Amino acid sequence: MPLRIQDYIASFPIRFGFLDPATEPWKLTSALSHLIEQFATSLALSPFRNEAGIWVHKDATVEVGATIKPPAVISAACFVASTAYLRGGVVLDHGVTIGPACEVKRSIVMASSNVAHQSFVGDSLIGSDVNIEAGVVVANHFNELLEQEVTVYVGGQGVRTGVTKFGALIGDHSRVGANAVLTPGTVLPPHSVVARLALVDQRAD
Repeated sequence: MPLRIQDYIASFPIRFGFLDPATEPWKLTSALSHLIEQFATSLALSPFRNEAGIWVHKDATVEVGATIKPPAVISAACFVASTAYLRGGVVLDHGVTIGPACEVKRSIVMASSNVAHQSFVGDSLIGSDVNIEAGVVVANHFNELLEQEVTVYVGGQGVRTGVTKFGALIGDHSRVGANAVLTPGTVLPPHSVVARLALVDQRAD
């Protein structure tokens, strides 16, 4: 069964119209640092300031003490709190909030989503209107396994990704409770709810 990003994130083909709609999410995150330059050319650049490969909209707020490493796009109405750390290629769509002491690595976070304080999101695609509560870990690597290639499960079928780092595809309007852990390769359909302190390991489903 093919995994189409637009089945999980409805606005994705509109926001990233230059991409092949059949692009698999793990291939997108793996190449994200290179794709951000293409994405930047699709923006109306006049409201953005480009500071050495970091595009920040004039209506975004980046607090003193936040660390953003290029390349990155911070869109209108975003809020990046002090002590947040963005690296490896990050795109924040309109109205995204990244809380204090969060680390977001090589990921796209779509419009009106929130990543609360002390969370980690690695190599992931986060849909629109997703709320990730404090202390959530979206793990991107099987440090504990001999076989480290990430496999995702769609409709009960395993799909090998060919990569050793991929976090999650989280569908629109999902809710992830505080201190939950999503293991690498997690796929959550729209409107998913993950309980606080839950461990999501779809290899065992």
